[in-house]
Amino acid sequence: MDKDDKAQSKGVALVTGASRGIGQAIALRLAQDGFDIVVNYAGNTAKAQESVAAIEGLGRKAIAVQGDVADADAVAHLFDTAQAAFGRIDVVVNSAGVMPMATISPDNLADFDRVIATNLRGSFLVLAHAAQRLHEGGRIIALSTSVIAWSFPGYGPYIASKAGTEGLVHVLANELRGRGITVNAIAPGPVGTELFLNGKSEEQVAQIAKLAPLERIGAPDEIAAAVAFLAGPDGAWVNAQVIRVNGGFA
Repeated sequence: MDKDDKAQSKGVALVTGASRGIGQAIALRLAQDGFDIVVNYAGNTAKAQESVAAIEGLGRKAIAVQGDVADADAVAHLFDTAQAAFGRIDVVVNSAGVMPMATISPDNLADFDRVIATNLRGSFLVLAHAAQRLHEGGRIIALSTSVIAWSFPGYGPYIASKAGTEGLVHVLANELRGRGITVNAIAPGPVGTELFLNGKSEEQVAQIAKLAPLERIGAPDEIAAAVAFLAGPDGAWVNAQVIRVNGGFA
């Protein structure tokens, strides 16, 4: 990339949950593709600043904005800050999420409420603000999960939250009819992130990896590549879709 390319931004991408894992990989890939980045994070300021520094190292501008996506005021502040800093928002990627393991039991209602608040209420708020702020040519991308198809025990609250997110994506695409904005979801299979690996033994991870015909766990960069496709010019005719990026997992 030459100096002039670095100076010319392709637009501004707001990525939630961008301080680590898949969200960080998405932010870095979109920066590599020429976008300036708004790095949203829940609480780890040091990790968010690492993302900002890495983006700036790619020759792009970046800011970090703290905010819980389940908090309506925090999400409004996130979008206000992004527009004040850059004057526009072209791509919104909602990657923030939690995944505690919890069976469908009265004892696990607190876990259910937490997952629904972050993953589903958060998706609703981020997608709703994106719908208000983006102009023609804008891209809205939510993160779902391929585990929906397998219905593993212990994933009930997580699957419920992501199935709801997919429903929001289909409806919002129709609500934005005529505005030239696409709304899609990426549904990763198992990916080697802290979110996925936490609480699992090596044997469990190896077992899950074998489920896909490619017989391995995915990498965050592979999910980021799919998001980059939807955010870029080649994804312009893809709308109201859930793209399962999972090595054939389901």
